[in-house]
This record gives sequence, C-alpha cells and structure tokens, in this order.
Amino acid sequence: MYLSSNSKYSSFNCSIAKAEKNDCVVRSVASATGVSYRTAHQFCKDVFGREDRKGTKNVMLTSGLLKMEENGMKIDNKEFSVRKLGKVETKNKYKLKGDIIWRKKTLKSFVKDNPKGTFLVMVAKHALTIKDGELLDWDRISSNLLERLWRLMS
Repeated sequence: MYLSSNSKYSSFNCSIAKAEKNDCVVRSVASATGVSYRTAHQFCKDVFGREDRKGTKNVMLTSGLLKMEENGMKIDNKEFSVRKLGKVETKNKYKLKGDIIWRKKTLKSFVKDNPKGTFLVMVAKHALTIKDGELLDWDRISSNLLERLWRLMS
C-alpha cells in the first residue's frame, strides 16, 4: 500500500522541517522509530553527521547503521536492533535462457515478500520506510530498485 504524502508526514511540519531540504533520512528515521521529526533530526546530526539543509551522506549513514548492528540503536529512550539484509532478502532469482540470474527487488516485490516488520530503505540517493507492508514516503517512487535495506526490531 502506498500512502499519500500528507497522511503520515503531516506531523513533521515543525519549524525545523519547514526550513530543511534533503531530509529523507530524518523523515525515515522518524517514521520507522515513531519519534518526532525534531528528535530524528538531532539523532541524524549526532549519529550520522548530518548537516542542516545538506542531507545525510550515504557513507556516514551506512557506517552508522553498521555500528548499530553490533550495539543496537537507541533513540528517545526506545531501543532497536538493526540488521542489514542480505542478498537473498533483497534480490529475486530468475531463470533466463537456462541461466539463474539475481536482480535487485523492486519496492513492490520487497513489500509483497515482507508484509511485517520495519525497514529503512535506501534507493537511488533517497531513503524511505517500509512498516508492516506500508511504504512511508512523501514522493511516489514505487518502481525504484532497492540498494540497501536495514531492518529495525524493537
């Protein structure tokens, strides 16, 4: 199920959010963890080195999430375990002219295969959340191929 931009993100219209751009990681962290935009904004600054109005660098996000695989993630007194999903979970296997090939899943196929759970998803320099089969995003990007997925478990 794809949600409209206003149905979940209207609560993110605080003064900080209105002054921001390139804040998809902040919005994804907020929607995945259930914290306020302000809390997620500060978390992304502290943990991922995010600079105001400049977005979150992919290398900082990835390295921060890799560290969380070992230590977990704590935000606003909520704790989550973090796990990077592997090839079998992020790719589909096809038979093409007798050969087995692997291709990145689309968002649609990932949601179909994962109706439960909370996932931070990186697609083509963009971040979004998938939570219990719902795509939480404010842009319509339903056909993009997945790059990296991280599962959060409280």
